[in-house]
Amino acid sequence: MPSLALYDRIASFYDPWSRSVTEDVGFYVERALASGGPVVELAVGTGRIAVPIARAGIRVIGVDSSPGMLGVARVAAESAGVTELVDLRLGDLRDPPVPEDVPLVICPFRSLLHMETESEKLVAARAARSLLVPGGHFVFDVFSPSREDIEETDGRWLEREPGIFERADWDEGARTLSLSIRSGEATTTFELHWLSFPEWLRILDAADFDVDATYGWFDRRPYDGEEDMIFVCAAR
Repeated sequence: MPSLALYDRIASFYDPWSRSVTEDVGFYVERALASGGPVVELAVGTGRIAVPIARAGIRVIGVDSSPGMLGVARVAAESAGVTELVDLRLGDLRDPPVPEDVPLVICPFRSLLHMETESEKLVAARAARSLLVPGGHFVFDVFSPSREDIEETDGRWLEREPGIFERADWDEGARTLSLSIRSGEATTTFELHWLSFPEWLRILDAADFDVDATYGWFDRRPYDGEEDMIFVCAAR
């Protein structure tokens, strides 16, 4: 996982940087409503998903390793009037500080890719499995980049939002994306480590999950081998 300081450095402008990422919110809110809650969100960040879930009336236990990001999430929950439904906890998603059993665990926005190795990803998947009631679900999204995406972005600073720039440095051999983000004097770089679809299936099987569905996007189109993968997994 990235060190605490990496996300703390961008906590103040994380939401402006990610403001265009909205397509996943409704998907995760619907999953939360269907579960009845409570929901554990691993790598909750600034509450971009957790707060809308709470506004829908579902309790969320949010875990993140960045105190700065959790501070922003607390303010967002207060502003939305859902503080009583958003329980934020500092911790690692590989060993979440959650003694409760829940019907749904989510890990949005490709956060599992912060784990460098396949074995670390398996530890995280098993940790999610340990939080679920019998028949509960683990839902998360990841990606494996397309050739076009790599060619369009590799090694270039791009202005993602006004005054906020990002640079993607791809290493296809190591299957690693080094993503740098800067705004003014604040800059951070973290790495994402992708896997193939069959490798994810192997991890989920080893973590004692059955895959109920795999989507290629948040509109629930079937996964067809393209870049994005959204897994809906049932605990055995």
